[in-house]
Amino acid sequence: MSTPVGLRRAYAIVLGSRVRAQMSYRSSFWINVVNSFFTGILEFTEIYVLLSNTPTLGGMSFSQAALVFGLANLGFSLGDLVFGQTDQIPIYIREGKLEAFLVRPMPVLAQMITSDFQLRRVGRAALGLVVVIIVLLAGDVHYSPGVIYLLIITPIVGAAIYSALFVLAGGLQFWLINGAEFTNSFVYGGATAGQVPGSVLLLPLRVLFTFVFPATVASYLPCLLILGLDGPPWLPSWLGWFAPLFAVWAWLLATIVWRNGVRHYTGAGG
Repeated sequence: MSTPVGLRRAYAIVLGSRVRAQMSYRSSFWINVVNSFFTGILEFTEIYVLLSNTPTLGGMSFSQAALVFGLANLGFSLGDLVFGQTDQIPIYIREGKLEAFLVRPMPVLAQMITSDFQLRRVGRAALGLVVVIIVLLAGDVHYSPGVIYLLIITPIVGAAIYSALFVLAGGLQFWLINGAEFTNSFVYGGATAGQVPGSVLLLPLRVLFTFVFPATVASYLPCLLILGLDGPPWLPSWLGWFAPLFAVWAWLLATIVWRNGVRHYTGAGG
């Protein structure tokens, strides 16, 4: 039986080989990174267009909304970098390739993570980091120990929340037929909801993307605390302090669905 140290070493070797393979074609790699970076710019442009026609968005100025976008984008990109490969589960199921993961003496999820690790996704994460740095340098944030803590922990919690949503979506694919569109509604829909001030969402969506799929907790609620702002109904700013607990809830839900999904799966041949 493989030891935990042996498994970690095996994963490190596989990930290293994936990275080396991508870096061996440097021109192609950097083109993909730049494309990923500009994908994030297009999303950021949407917020800029909205705020160019109105002084505030959901009670936030452009720089405040940009901080929400930057932290959310950074968290989502990190989650996508590690767990975005679970998007491929419907393809693996249809083509009968998932059985290869099931017969190996390694966790299926860990194999999915290492199966198609795409380093190009760091381009999008870089954009989020750049936006956050620019906003912080603009001087709109008054630093305190609590604010510094939130600035450090928010991208980590955001990555954990979005990672859990990817795993949750992957686990549901074991029950759904062509269910990618449904799961995209809360994974990528959650990414969109998390990148804008939560106050612009209709009340049912605020509840859905806070207490079920906690996308607003990934950036918006901590940003309210960082910026010293009050939250809208059903989104009080003090909830931002409990962001790690929301991440735990997201992973609890994802773990239950994933484990039951793997056990439910009977193979392409039935």
